[in-house]
Amino acid sequence: MADILEQIVAHKRMELDEFRQRKSYSQIEKEVMPLLDTPCPSMRKALTESSNGIIAEFKRKSPSKGWIKEDGKADIIPLSYQENGAAALSILTDEYFFGGCDEFIMKARQSGVTIPILYKNFVIDEYQLLQARLCGASAALLIAACLTKERCKSLIGMAHDLGLEVLLEMHSEPELEYAELGNDMCGINNRNLGTFVTDVKNSFRLAELLPQDACKVSESGISNPDTVAELRQAGFRGFLIGENFMKTENPGEALRQFIMPHP
Repeated sequence: MADILEQIVAHKRMELDEFRQRKSYSQIEKEVMPLLDTPCPSMRKALTESSNGIIAEFKRKSPSKGWIKEDGKADIIPLSYQENGAAALSILTDEYFFGGCDEFIMKARQSGVTIPILYKNFVIDEYQLLQARLCGASAALLIAACLTKERCKSLIGMAHDLGLEVLLEMHSEPELEYAELGNDMCGINNRNLGTFVTDVKNSFRLAELLPQDACKVSESGISNPDTVAELRQAGFRGFLIGENFMKTENPGEALRQFIMPHP
């Protein structure tokens, strides 16, 4: 695990201590239990049935770029993504490094978003999965680079108990062994989480090593519809795109124009 990721995870542990002081595990669990009768929309199903497979991301900030759209509104942009053809959404909920929060998913749902939403954070603890379910997410991101296989398997089981799907993110060949743990989708991150260097070739390189029937998602560094077409040929069904849309004046319109050449 490289430097930036280590910093993020160390900070996440501190955050978790603060969260638990404000609301205990048993308190948040009690709030989540009544929600379990209502199923979440399936992200895997949405991606496999979509003609574009775009997971449009609401991302206001990143450690490498700083603020991308500091004034981005969670009750406007996610709904605009849905209205302009996104198959699913990803919403950053890490505050310190990415300028996000759980309330952004709540606001998106309140604004009328019904499609699947990925809880995009650095999940290392069951408490965060309860937070994801409470705020209205449909799936949670788990990152192989910050979890042991045993820990990852345990969190996948907990997510499924809560009715959440799991997008398991891998970046390198050794991490591909995590794909056998029962996750719903296999993400290949084209961005090295240690150096933040991005290379889409990573998806092409690792795709053929994943299980044949996996729902494959390519993440980061996608800025051209032709790249999506090539990735689809390589077996990918999901394409997580954030900065390419968020850096524009109207992210929803940017998504519409991105999809139009390849309806």
